[in-house]
Formats: sequence, structure tokens, C-alpha cells
Amino acid sequence: MVEKRYEWAKGATLEEHSRRKHKILREYLFEYLVVRCRLPQQSRFRLAIVDGFAGGGRYRCGAAGSPIIVLEELKHAVETVNLDRAAQGLGQVAVECLLVLNDFSSDALESLKTHLAPVQAEIAASMPNLHVRVEYLNQPFEAAYPAIKQLLEAGRYRNVLFNLDQCGHSHVDRRTLIDIMRAYPSVEIFYTFAIEALVAFLQKSDPDLLAAQLQHLDIEPGNLTSLEGAMSKGSWLGAAERIVFETFRNCAPFVSPFSINNPDGWRYWLIHFANFYRARQVYNNVLHENSSAQAHFGRSGLNMLSYDPRHETGALYLFDLSGRQQALGQLLEDIPRLVSESGDAIPVHDFYESIYNSTPAHADDVHQAIIDNPDVEVLTPGGGERRKANTIAVGDILRLKNQKSFFPMFLGPATGARSE
Repeated sequence: MVEKRYEWAKGATLEEHSRRKHKILREYLFEYLVVRCRLPQQSRFRLAIVDGFAGGGRYRCGAAGSPIIVLEELKHAVETVNLDRAAQGLGQVAVECLLVLNDFSSDALESLKTHLAPVQAEIAASMPNLHVRVEYLNQPFEAAYPAIKQLLEAGRYRNVLFNLDQCGHSHVDRRTLIDIMRAYPSVEIFYTFAIEALVAFLQKSDPDLLAAQLQHLDIEPGNLTSLEGAMSKGSWLGAAERIVFETFRNCAPFVSPFSINNPDGWRYWLIHFANFYRARQVYNNVLHENSSAQAHFGRSGLNMLSYDPRHETGALYLFDLSGRQQALGQLLEDIPRLVSESGDAIPVHDFYESIYNSTPAHADDVHQAIIDNPDVEVLTPGGGERRKANTIAVGDILRLKNQKSFFPMFLGPATGARSE
């Protein structure tokens, strides 16, 4: 596949998949900062944001590119957090951000500096609680990465976000993703690529994986042109999602393998990598606020990739109301099953850790399915019972009730093995 690079000097065109991706990035950044600045005792929060393919700042239509989105959401979040803290009688929080902007194109960087300057000036003049330092680099991302690491290490940044919105697939090495996820205590990556480029890469590097994932479709792994007729089908989306997850699952504890939704053909993937369940929980919730921006094909309960396309009919999940209603039914079955795998009780924290790499569900739906479940109860640390979904806390315990209406589903063969 020939990569389509943006011509920033002439004015780049904002495509629909980029518009959807930017909306998710914008809303996640806001939620990330609000969550990270909630401690009543807190007066300062430090983070670094790295945009590895920063672009020219604004598109031909005037829409903001990712670096400007970052600054706008930093400003929005700091204002919102401090207004809320003032209403509670709490002190203000100051946010310090190192923003590292890299792009291989000199034209893009010159355009970016021009567009970023007035936004920086506005923040410096009107936002005493927001301090932003910008560093520019002009290299291919892999060549720039050692310098980026030096900047982060020199500043001792613990909270780091990477936005890696590349053309194709080859500009970020998988080993670099692993290194990023292991290098910082609290780090997340937004990683974008074109699925055709990944399939082409796998043809050479892991043809057996590719063949296994495509075997149930009328797609010849050695012939990329055969993808064109299949890319708008749910069966292709399900197969591609498995390819993506299997390729990147070892890069981080939590990998969100969802495609940017394009009914004319699922071509672009936006993956979120995180080390902690809370990040994936917030990301899922943001996707539900942007229904139809990303797409999943398969199950919608706790085991989203567990369906067998050779024997089952999967469903398209667009993080919308109908998808959430479908998910509730599967969650009612999946939750007691998962608790039973631990015996008869599991801490809510451990429950979250075990589900958020394998569910697209909104946190509210997970909690509602717990409360509505006839076979599960939620106990507080003091032994009381939770009766409302919005009161479930991370320190609670999920426990199977004594009378379990679902129990026969756990009876396996005589060997004791659990049947699916």
C-alpha cells in the first residue's frame, strides 16, 4: 500500500477518520486530566505529552491538529478542575506539561510553530495555573526516540502520554512500543495505523498468524487486493481485530484493539495502550460518549474476542445505545461466571484488573449488571451490601449468592474441566 502523506505546506485535507480520531483524543485528554487532579490535597500535577507525528498544526479547513488539541484541552481541563475545586473550598492545582513535538517534515514543523504560537501566548497570558514547555524535533520518529527519552528522563516525568499517528504501519517499531510502556510508571499510547500496512508486514514476518486469522474468510493471505471486497464486512472487522490484538497484546497489560468506524471499509486502527485498568475504563467510557467513532465485531460482554467466527454469528458493536443494551444481557451471564473462576468471591479491584483488557463495556453497564444480577452481591469492607450501581467502590467484594440459579453452566465434563 502506498502511504498517503499530508502536504502541510499546501494545506492538508482533514479526512473523516482523522476527525473521529481527534474527537476521541480531545475528550480522553480532558477526562485524563480531570481524573488525575482529583486529590483534595493536590496542588501540582506534572506530565509530558509526546506527539511523534505532530503535523502542521491546522488543516486547510482550519480544524486543529493534535498539538493544538492538546493545548486546548490542557486549558479546558485546568479551568474546569480549578472551578470545581473552588466550589468545594479546595486550593487550586497547577499543571506543568512538557510537550514534545516531532515531525519528519520541515514544512510541517514551520507551519506548526506558526499556528501554535498564538495558542501558547494566550495560555501564558491568561492561565497562571498552566505551564507549558514545548520542544521541537525534526526527525523520523525512531531516530527521534532516543532524544525524546533523554528529555523525559532529564525532567523525571512519571506521567507520560504518547500520540503516534503515523502513516502506514512501519514508522514505529513494535519493540519501541514495548520500551515506552516499560519505561515510565504511568504511561499511555495512542497508536494509529492502516490495517493494510499491518497485513503486508505480517505476510513477511508472521505468515502463519495471518493465515490462521483469515482462514474462515474468502481472503487469500498472499493477495492483498482480495481485502478490498471484504473490508466493509463485519466478518473482516472481527478477523482484523483479532490480528491486531494478537500482534500487540504483549506490548501492554491493556490493549484496546478497536477500528476507527468507517462502514465503507475498516481500514484505520486507533489503539490505546495502558498499564492500568483505570485508563482502559475511562477510554471505554469516552468511546461510548462518541458512539460510532470506533467499532468492534464479536461479543460485547466480558470476553469480546472469545466468539468463534466459524461456528457463531458475531455482532457489530458501535458503543451506542443498542450495543449497550445487548452488552447488558451478556454481562449478566459473564459476571457470575468470572466470579466463580476465583471460587465464590473476588475483590472489585481484581475484578476490574481481569476484565478491562477483554471488554468494550461502559463502566456504568458493568456496575448495573452486577447490581441486577440475581447470583451476585456486592459487599462493602464493613460487610454491608451495596444496592445501587453508582456506589460500587474499588475496595468492595463481589460474592456469589448462596442460591445460584446459573450454577449448572459451570459444570464441566467428568474430568473437571470447565466447558464454554
